[in-house]
Amino acid sequence: MVYFLCYIIFSIVLANNYCYMMSNLCEAQLEPMRFSKATKQCLPDAENCMYHFPEDMFQFYSVLLSKSTITQPIQLYGCIAARDVEDGMLNYIVNYSRDDPIVVQQGSLIEMTGPKRGIRMTSLVLIEFDMWIKNGMQEGDDQQLIDGAISCYDHCPQALVKYRVIGNCGAVDMSLGMFFQAVEATIEVIISELQGGLSLSLSSFVDVMDDDFEEIKLFHGTVVQPGALRRFVVAVSWYSVMILNLKVGNDVGRPMVFKAKKHGYASRQIKHKVTAISVKVTWSTI
Repeated sequence: MVYFLCYIIFSIVLANNYCYMMSNLCEAQLEPMRFSKATKQCLPDAENCMYHFPEDMFQFYSVLLSKSTITQPIQLYGCIAARDVEDGMLNYIVNYSRDDPIVVQQGSLIEMTGPKRGIRMTSLVLIEFDMWIKNGMQEGDDQQLIDGAISCYDHCPQALVKYRVIGNCGAVDMSLGMFFQAVEATIEVIISELQGGLSLSLSSFVDVMDDDFEEIKLFHGTVVQPGALRRFVVAVSWYSVMILNLKVGNDVGRPMVFKAKKHGYASRQIKHKVTAISVKVTWSTI
């Protein structure tokens, strides 16, 4: 595990002659699935396209509150975001407002709300964070948990690496990794039938190195009405597979295997005794 104790915020960071303006707080505008549909250039065909290529990509596996000076559960808000050479804007990994904080305690995962799209790793990736503990009605009473930025370069190891960011009121562990020659998987889940509240969890397992799969927890909570969950975006190594495990209630889970592709999509239909669920994975280069 790599430890970071203190940080200095720069207004500009250079990455291979690319300028990141950290004063620009706009959210990333580019959407996922930009190249999911094959074009005339995809020769000889979409399956064997020689026009679009996998790219090195960056992946967050988990974010965890590893230490806290407060023993009871806390209300946490703020953000963790990544900037890459695609547009240099904030691609939020974690983003909670003060009006709608997440409740966690020491040792708890901080549920990720992103990324919005795949993160390109062909140059420096800048990770920024600004997270706070909500203490009461007045914002002035809040305590800052972590604040700063770290840079990750394209020679970062492919296997999972843990970074511990230490602040005045605790510490946050970020599990990160890089994929050489990867594609973007966008996961969409639609619940079309529902009888009462539904406990649901969804995890993605990706091959980080030589059939060593790592879990990314995408969703865990209660669904109270039919509809779509938010979209989930994951980097997957080319020529590998992604395994989705969907667990309904106390079931052991339903593993679904999806082979990585440059274009197209695959879907699965799950009929449960209390619900009907559609899972769609759309593949795209970035």
